[in-house]
Amino acid sequence: MRRLVPAANPCRIKMSLSSILSADAIDAAMKDCQAPDSFNCKKFFQQCGLTKKSPAEVKKVFGILDNDASGFIEEEELKFFLQRFNPGARVLTEKETKAFMSAADDDSDGMIGADEFQAMVLS
Repeated sequence: MRRLVPAANPCRIKMSLSSILSADAIDAAMKDCQAPDSFNCKKFFQQCGLTKKSPAEVKKVFGILDNDASGFIEEEELKFFLQRFNPGARVLTEKETKAFMSAADDDSDGMIGADEFQAMVLS
């Protein structure tokens, strides 16, 4: 008897950030925010080249950063933002996490949605 295996949901397949952004640009952005409280999300997005990407590519990056695939980046996921770009990176400080959330969370629900992320990156 044959068992049917459900097809993989293409929305759930994770791709790597380096398939969208250059490794050199990611490295440059990471070097600039190694010290605690030195991370600035707008500057980081410019340095890694995300601000020059299409809205569709920005949404793909959002999908990679949304670690639990909930459709939102919550504060707990945001702490580990840099580690999504480089597993050996530091976690964001509470101050950096709150500043990032404040910059992106337009509706103040404590989560960053794909549209909010895209608007912040491309603004």
